[in-house]
Amino acid sequence: MGECYLFGKNGIEKDEEKAVKYFKTAASRTCSEGVTQAKAILGFCYEFGLGVPENFKSAEELYICAANDNSGLAQARLAFLRRYGRPSVKIDRTEAENWLNRVNQRGSQAIQWLINAATVEQHPAAIYCLGVCYHDGIGVEKNPSKAVFYYKRSAELGQSRGEGILGYCYGEGFGVEKNDEVAFYWYYKAAQKNESVSMYNIAHCYEEGIGVACNINQAVLWYRKSAELGNCYAQNSLGYMYEEGLGVEKNEKVAVYWYQLSAEQGYPWAMCNLGFCLQNAIGCEKDEVKGAYWYKMAALQGHSRAQHNLGHAYQYGIGVEKNITLAVEWYRKSAMAGNAFALHSLGYAYQYGLGVEVDERKAVYYYKESANLGHPPAQLSLGCCYRNGVGVTADAATAFHWIHMSARGGNDLAQNTLGHLYEEGIGCKRDMSKSLYWYEKSAQQGNMWAQTNLGMLYSEGTGVKRNHAEAIRLYRLAAKQGHARAQTKLGHYLFYGKGCPQNREEAFYWYKKAAKNNSISAMYHMGLCYESGYGCEMDQEEAARWFEKAALYGDQKSYERLIRIVANPALVDDIFKYGYVAPCA
Repeated sequence: MGECYLFGKNGIEKDEEKAVKYFKTAASRTCSEGVTQAKAILGFCYEFGLGVPENFKSAEELYICAANDNSGLAQARLAFLRRYGRPSVKIDRTEAENWLNRVNQRGSQAIQWLINAATVEQHPAAIYCLGVCYHDGIGVEKNPSKAVFYYKRSAELGQSRGEGILGYCYGEGFGVEKNDEVAFYWYYKAAQKNESVSMYNIAHCYEEGIGVACNINQAVLWYRKSAELGNCYAQNSLGYMYEEGLGVEKNEKVAVYWYQLSAEQGYPWAMCNLGFCLQNAIGCEKDEVKGAYWYKMAALQGHSRAQHNLGHAYQYGIGVEKNITLAVEWYRKSAMAGNAFALHSLGYAYQYGLGVEVDERKAVYYYKESANLGHPPAQLSLGCCYRNGVGVTADAATAFHWIHMSARGGNDLAQNTLGHLYEEGIGCKRDMSKSLYWYEKSAQQGNMWAQTNLGMLYSEGTGVKRNHAEAIRLYRLAAKQGHARAQTKLGHYLFYGKGCPQNREEAFYWYKKAAKNNSISAMYHMGLCYESGYGCEMDQEEAARWFEKAALYGDQKSYERLIRIVANPALVDDIFKYGYVAPCA
């Protein structure tokens, strides 16, 4: 009787509210096949708001009861809901796959109720659901054309989710010729009926200018509308807008709030974003353990970026116990999905024998796979392999090609390396103007090696007009980042008062920093400072200690200074404190 009222058949006028009453009565009876079917159809009514207000959570609960009693309708709908989620329904793609397999073991018989409701009763929601079955291969073979056929029929009957998914088909060229304007039309039609996924898609179109003029403010507006309805995709995107300050004032705490809501609904992208925020203290207190937890939750659902990030966490012991074997295992899973970061990390593991045997040929293979996907760090690694003959025959021209590609992709390490190649004419014609250009590009990104190299060009007037003030500025930037050569060069400027006022106290400060970073020249100058009291109190013993350290590295000047100090009668009793220093060859 419930179906008679639901579809309006057998001479009974359609009345969805009465239908629901009958289904509720039937569902409350003692367990039987009829009870199971009643629960499944009642779940269908709640999912699509037939005779009751739309309620995805109630639909989910009824579907689970019926699915566990082998209802094909319930299993088919759970396969969809667990894969894509809906407000208050958590995504779990592993579970979705399990329900899909159970339906497909029985074939079209499992979805016979849907087939009948769609083809015989011509019910709009059932027609849409049958389209989904052909879209994802639930109980039938995947067939994009048939999916679109049913989506169109459902949309023509005014079913909002049918309208929205038809927009998706036009947007992706799935089963129909791609047409962004038509996609936007159908998204907008469904969005006007508060269909949250279509609202999300409208926002995405406005954000990217797909089928409509780009409008970030409209994107935020629609993301917010969808997110407030509980759509996990929109919640994640709205979080991103707040994190980056796109169309809203940047607010990382609000970003984390939306990421959290989405992640708790099982959306893998949000889980990964939340994990990143937690591990890097973005909009929240740093919590590496929770960060790794969210990476793992997303990784288990097959999210390739999360799999890579989880591998990285295992490699370096960030929020989890360090485990190189597990790191490589996750890198491999991510790489199988074509993730460029993971392919690069896997190449690195093979090059240096991290969790696997060293295999330089495999390293080059993975670097190349990643490089061909446009990943700048992999392009640099591949270029360095060709430059140094690691896993391949050394080839300066090919090395230059890949390093140049990486530099153009914005990689600061590659930009610095490219500057060096142009400076030395390695794999290319020597060109100081281009060398200067790439050093500057890298230095602007804060690369301390490039800042130092550029400082040296300005200091020596190589390829550019000599400019000591600019050299000092660049050396200071690199020195603050801990670059020993820059610290030493800055110390020299300050010590000798070249291009700036003499300041031996500050020079001593930078020499000490550089000397601790094993700069031989800085060790020698530390000896000079202590020997004569430049920028510090005079201390012959400390002077001797620093001259000895530099002399042990083969510095002839330090050896000669050390001999002069230990030959001083005032220190003769302590001469053997410093041991015997062999002269330089």
